[in-house]
Amino acid sequence: MAFWTSAPVVRTYDPQVTVISAVLLAAVAAALGLAVGVTVVPAVHDRREHKRVQTAGITVREVLQQIFASSLGGIAVVDRFGDVLLSNPRAEELGVIRNRRLDPIAWSAVRDVLEHGVSVEVDLSTVDSQQGRAPLAVHARVRRLSDADRRFVVIDASDESEHVRLEYARRDFVANISHELKTPVGAMALLAEALLESVDDPETVQRFGSRLLHEARRLGAMVTELIALSRLQGAEKLPDLDVVDVDDVVVAALDRCRLSAESAGIEVTADAPSGLEVRGERTLLVTALSNLIENAIAYSPEGSPVSVSRACRQGNVEVSVTDRGIGIAPEQQERVFERFFRVDPARSRATGGTGLGLAIVKHVAANHNGQVRVWSRPGTGSTFTLQLPVYDDDDDDDEARERDQ
Repeated sequence: MAFWTSAPVVRTYDPQVTVISAVLLAAVAAALGLAVGVTVVPAVHDRREHKRVQTAGITVREVLQQIFASSLGGIAVVDRFGDVLLSNPRAEELGVIRNRRLDPIAWSAVRDVLEHGVSVEVDLSTVDSQQGRAPLAVHARVRRLSDADRRFVVIDASDESEHVRLEYARRDFVANISHELKTPVGAMALLAEALLESVDDPETVQRFGSRLLHEARRLGAMVTELIALSRLQGAEKLPDLDVVDVDDVVVAALDRCRLSAESAGIEVTADAPSGLEVRGERTLLVTALSNLIENAIAYSPEGSPVSVSRACRQGNVEVSVTDRGIGIAPEQQERVFERFFRVDPARSRATGGTGLGLAIVKHVAANHNGQVRVWSRPGTGSTFTLQLPVYDDDDDDDEARERDQ
């Protein structure tokens, strides 16, 4: 007889969580006992308990079903014949159960547990999900349901795809940063050697010294931006958000980029003040907009214009930076916000780019409940738009009323 519900998967060995897991599995065992006709408690005690929970307005079975239904993991209980006696929908989503039949890999693990009585770990990552899409990483722990009754085996399955993706991202990041840091460090070492060999040639010392200073500044900028990016991506809490004047952010960003624009022969202009406001952290917003402007300068030919415009559309403030540069191919537009991705690596390194500026913009926007998007056409130019929710005085009134309640 099949009894369908859900149950949580606990894969950690934290003592407190382990106790909770044991309690829930005991509840599963009790529910299973009811399903197959096993007497769990004396009839008198059962009637008293039933009457008590009826007075409370909810039955024990309903409580268990609600708890199991909230589980993010998949659970299945099978007998020695491989019949599925208990499972939840998540078990099917992860591929442990398909059409109420146990997956062959899981069944092999169940037989090992029944034969040897020792819990085993099994990798179900190759199992197709019910939607036809294979989860990246599904791991399960197979063990006896209880030591008292060895006829039943429980399978706890969890989708660890996110952990695997994070690990891949970490490895990719380490590989990228190692390569990016080696470039300026290696260049600085070679330039320092050249300087030592040219102490009697002032012109050579001047040339190599300027290049050494350039690489040192690029290395310093990269380290600074890596620290900023790690804070934005990590668990570090942003400071309390204030009401920020968008026009003030634009002025500060233009001032920060003035030297770069003059050196590149680029004229950066802005439209008229808008009077718009957003809720945010001013320093981060100035950094994000400055990165967009610096990016436009770096990829624009000498003498071409770069413009900054402001608008309010559908409750959002949009600050756009437009250039008439080389543009971005459609297949590259989705990648421009990745760390260290460059449309033109030679041009970016020549101007001292770190490949982190747009990644920082993306995370600043996300941390302000906004987004950044790009429109571009090769040979025509690009427009990067930073979109943030517009500040409304009514928001503060609503927060004040909530605090008073």
